[in-house]
Amino acid sequence: MPVTDSRLTYRKPELRDVQRLFAIFGDPQTNLFNPAGPMASLADAQRLLNHWREQWATQGYGWWAIARREAPEHIIGFGGVAPLNYLTERRINLGYRFAVQAWGQGYATELGRDALAMAFQTLGLPEVFGLVRPDHAASIRVLEKLGMQPFGALDDVPGEAPSLVFRLCRPITAAG
Repeated sequence: MPVTDSRLTYRKPELRDVQRLFAIFGDPQTNLFNPAGPMASLADAQRLLNHWREQWATQGYGWWAIARREAPEHIIGFGGVAPLNYLTERRINLGYRFAVQAWGQGYATELGRDALAMAFQTLGLPEVFGLVRPDHAASIRVLEKLGMQPFGALDDVPGEAPSLVFRLCRPITAAG
């Protein structure tokens, strides 16, 4: 877990987070740019939570449950870096989803900064990618603020414009 001056706290998702996960991922507002639409059921939330917990168990990292530092028991979103299949190619992907009440406060950028620091400084990963729908201007701005550069496109949604792929490589330091 990164040590920063963050307004946010991060922890591994826990079984007790399933209701909050469903509340956020099942909200139509948080899925405006998700071609799959809102999560349909609590069972879907449980499957996603189980997947995240399995990633933590096998990879040692994954999406975090995110809360404000002053209210650590109230989850406002989920996000971080985790392996994701970009069609046939496996990439380390930066992703997030926040409750509507947390929008517009810079939390996505803060989470992104902290997740990238963990990816590069703690895990030593060589690069991290971000996948975003081409009409999702707010998320594109977040990726750009984080220093991610356009890398290409991914034709991942049949009948829709390709998603945009951004990438950031691990900074080269004097120590190597």
